Amino acid sequence: MTAMQWFMLAVFITTFLGLIKYQQIPERIFFAATLLCLSVSLVDTRDVLANAVNPGLVSLVLLVLCSFAFERTSLLRKLSNILISGSKVKSVLRTLLSAAFASAIMNNTAVVASLINTIKNNTLINPGKLLLPLSFVSILGGTLTLVGTSTNLLVNSMYIEQGNESLQFFDFTLVGLTALGVCFFVILLRLPSLPNIAKEALQSKEYLLEAEVSEGSALIGKTVEENGLRNLDSIFLVEVFRRGRLISPVTPEEVLQLKDKLIFSGDISKVKTLQQFDGLTLFAEQDGLLRDNLTEVVIKPDSSVIGKSLKSAGFRARFDSAVVAIRREGATLSGKLGEIAIHSGDFLVLAVGKDFSSRTNLSKNFYILSGHKPDNMLSGWRDKLTIFGFFTSIGLSVFTELSLLKCLMFYVSILIFTGALTINEIKRRFPLEIWMIVLSALTLAKAMENSGLADLLAQNVETLIDGKSIYVAFVLIFVLTLVVTELVTNNAAAALIFPIAYNMALGLDANPIPFVMAVAFAASGSFISPYGYQTNVMVFNAGNYRLLDFLKYGVPVSITYTCVVLVMIPLIFPFY
Repeated sequence: MTAMQWFMLAVFITTFLGLIKYQQIPERIFFAATLLCLSVSLVDTRDVLANAVNPGLVSLVLLVLCSFAFERTSLLRKLSNILISGSKVKSVLRTLLSAAFASAIMNNTAVVASLINTIKNNTLINPGKLLLPLSFVSILGGTLTLVGTSTNLLVNSMYIEQGNESLQFFDFTLVGLTALGVCFFVILLRLPSLPNIAKEALQSKEYLLEAEVSEGSALIGKTVEENGLRNLDSIFLVEVFRRGRLISPVTPEEVLQLKDKLIFSGDISKVKTLQQFDGLTLFAEQDGLLRDNLTEVVIKPDSSVIGKSLKSAGFRARFDSAVVAIRREGATLSGKLGEIAIHSGDFLVLAVGKDFSSRTNLSKNFYILSGHKPDNMLSGWRDKLTIFGFFTSIGLSVFTELSLLKCLMFYVSILIFTGALTINEIKRRFPLEIWMIVLSALTLAKAMENSGLADLLAQNVETLIDGKSIYVAFVLIFVLTLVVTELVTNNAAAALIFPIAYNMALGLDANPIPFVMAVAFAASGSFISPYGYQTNVMVFNAGNYRLLDFLKYGVPVSITYTCVVLVMIPLIFPFY
């Protein structure tokens, strides 16, 4: 191997390790790798610029913007209103099948977000029996078409960059539909293994709250027990933060002092109890926003507040709101509320101002579960135009010679001209992180080719597989992608493994399509980890599941999905 090939191999391995270590910032890891390749002239600026406007990547960006407009229509709301009624069996089938096929043409995270509250508040079926299956069928539904998930579009972008024609809208359908059918049976069969979640469990979640002992408070100089903070209803004093020192556990004899930060854990619905104590100021009261109407939200993966502390995120300026409490599944939060860094999937309870609902940046940052909804929803003729235009664009790309990119360009233009989508909304909703990941992945693939590492990989694979079935290499790619997906994210896994899969196919003189499909389907097959896919995080938190619930229910689905896909792909897309 030459020096450049060793360097390229080191960049690839470092990128992989960086994605595992820093899962919250995959776009920065990928872009750093791109800059390294650019710095040693493995690629030049023309390569980077050409990748930036790759037709598949532009289609992906436009589809994300279209999905934002589509999420604001009345379609999903109307759908959620008619799903759960009549018999239990029909309601389960209607809900899960509707979610699956809706996810084939629209963002599956939007589908799940729109149905969570409907499922949680229904009185016919226990939410515990339906929320996790909802996530799984939405993931499976996303594999049915080219636009069903961003992973398919990402893989398509990299496939086009290799000089191939774009994959077609229904190229994924036969494999995806078979996987959906077989896995749907397993999902239904395993429903009894899911827990019945009591309404109280869904409502009484362990949020972390903070209150400060203000000047002149009657609490100063008295013990925790004397102040009546020992036996509060569903709220527990877990820590006291005093002049840079954390006191935990808090004994009944602990004497409270001025400026003490009292950290409570418990049922957020009991927050008003703390206001009854003289001189005890809640975190949200510092902004003068605490009131009866509280709003519960989940932080989106592409939110602009991720990585920032609650205090520095500027909720008042950004969203006309203040944070009352925070909760994170799978982790025990500690310390002052204002210093806790925000993660994707965190649950926040916000005290909102009168302008909260009109802020146009809510949908980029939050899934709103209860309380105030944004009022920038589409209605009237704009609502109908957005729905009709979306299906028309998809239909034209499928049944005519017009490309998906051209149809989406005209559709987005119509949305802008009619006011259904504004320039400011496009600026806020532009999927910069996805764009950087795909751009960098395309550039890394080019660097591997220019360094000769891609050819070397192809030759070594041919030697390694010599005398063995090509199916072994195919299975290896699928399993590798599946494992990486659980370790990092679905898009990062697809971007990282695609060059290996494609060059492996070339080294074996095989049709690359089966290997491309293996990457696409494996990257979407996250059924084991609650944090491997956005919809899993949402239902894991909303349903108050345990990790054991997820594993017991998800492993059989994952095994079934793997077996079906590994059988179906070679049947529909032969190796030779």
